[in-house]
Amino acid sequence: MKSKINIRLVGIAILAIIATVIGITIIYYGLFQKRIRVDLSVSAKLLKDTNYFESASVDIQKIDLTTDIDELRVTWIDADGTVLYDNDATTELLSNHLDRPEIKAAFEEGIGESVRKSDTMNKNTFYYAILLDNGTVLRVATDAQSLWSVFVSVAPIIALIILLIIAICVIISHMLTIQLLKPIEMMAENLDDADYESPYKELDPFSEKLRTQHMDILSAAKARQDFTANVSHELKTPLTAISGYAELLEGDMVANEKKKHFYHEIHKNSERLLALINDILRLSELEQKNHEPVFEEIDLYQMVEECVDELSVNAKQRGVGISFEGTSKVVRGNKEMLKELIENLTQNAIRYNNEGGKVSVSVNERDGRACLVVKDNGIGIPASEQQRIFERFYRVDKSRSKETGGTGLGLAIVKHIVELHDARIELDSAPGVGTTISVYF
Repeated sequence: MKSKINIRLVGIAILAIIATVIGITIIYYGLFQKRIRVDLSVSAKLLKDTNYFESASVDIQKIDLTTDIDELRVTWIDADGTVLYDNDATTELLSNHLDRPEIKAAFEEGIGESVRKSDTMNKNTFYYAILLDNGTVLRVATDAQSLWSVFVSVAPIIALIILLIIAICVIISHMLTIQLLKPIEMMAENLDDADYESPYKELDPFSEKLRTQHMDILSAAKARQDFTANVSHELKTPLTAISGYAELLEGDMVANEKKKHFYHEIHKNSERLLALINDILRLSELEQKNHEPVFEEIDLYQMVEECVDELSVNAKQRGVGISFEGTSKVVRGNKEMLKELIENLTQNAIRYNNEGGKVSVSVNERDGRACLVVKDNGIGIPASEQQRIFERFYRVDKSRSKETGGTGLGLAIVKHIVELHDARIELDSAPGVGTTISVYF
C-alpha cells in the first residue's frame, strides 16, 4: 500500500509539472507573439515616419537597410504588387506580392498582419504591412521560433526539473505515507478497544464496521470452540456408558438378572447418541448460508393440530395434559422446518413439566400477525437464565433434561428456524409458574 501511494504521488507530481510547463509555455508563447507584433508595428510606423519610402523617385539602389536593421526584413511593394525593394533578397527574383494576405489587407484596410510557418526551418515568420501615403505598401517581417522548437529548446531543463522534483516527491511522499498510515496502523492495533477513537473522523464508520466484524469473528470463534467442547462432552457421556456396559457384559461380569437392565441402558444411550448426532447435523444444516429453504403457503393451525395429536401420547405417558385451540392462519414458510419448530417447543413444554401439569398450544392473531403460543405450568425458567436458553447445549435443569432424553439443542434449532422465517420469538417465564413462548410470523 505504501509503495502504491508513493508511486501515485510521484505520478501526480510529474503530471502537474508537465501540465504546468505546457500551460506556461503556451501562455508565454502567446505573449511572445503579441510582443513581436507590437515591435513590428512600431518598426513599420517608424520607417513610415521617416518618409524614406514616400517618394516614388527615390533611388532604390541607394537604399540599404542590411546593416542598420539586421534581424528585420523590410520589403517595399508597389500598388500593382511588384516588389520595389527588399533588404534580404534581389527584387528581380521575387514574385508579385499582391496575393500575400498581409499585403492584400494593407491595400484594403491600411494595415495587414499574418504569420507563416516554415516547416524546413521550424520557425514562424511574422509579417506586418502598412499602407503609405503614396499608395505603396511597406512590409516588415521577422523570424521567431515555433512553439515546438521552444519546447525542444527547454526540454533538457524540463527533464532536469522533473528529475529533481521526483527526488523531492519520493522523499516527501514517503514521509507523508508514514504520517498518513501510522494512525490507521494504531487503529488496527487497538481494534479490541471499544473506547479507542479513530484518528480521522472519515474513518469512524469504517472503524466501527471493522470493530463489529472483529468482535463477531471472535464471538463466532469462541462459539465454535465452545460448541466443539460441548459436542465432545455430550457425545462422550453416552459413548462412555455404552462402552462400560458392553465391557461388563463381554467379560461376563454381570448377573443374569441385571443383564436386561444393562441392555436397556445401552439401548437408551444409543438412542441419546443418535438423537445428539441428528440434532447436530440438523443445526449445521440450518446454519449453512447457501442453504435456501423452499417456502410455501401453509395453514399453521392445521399443522399445529397434527403435531399436538402426535405428541398427545408422549404427554399422556408423562402424566401431562395437552390442549389445542385457535383459528386458521396461513403463513409462508418451510413445512419441514415449521413442523420441527412446533414439535420442539411442544416437547420442551411436556418434558420440563410436572406430573399432572398442563400444556396448551394455540394459533391466533396478534398485532396483525399470525402467532403460535406454547404455554405450560411446569418448572419455569429463572430470569437470570432466560437469555441463555437458546444457546447450544444449555439446559436449565441438566438432570431432568438427560433423564427425559433432551439434547440441549432443541431451542437452538428453534432460534435458527425463527430467523430463517423472519419471525420473532418471545419468552415469558417464572420458576414454579411455568413458561410461555410466543412466535410471531
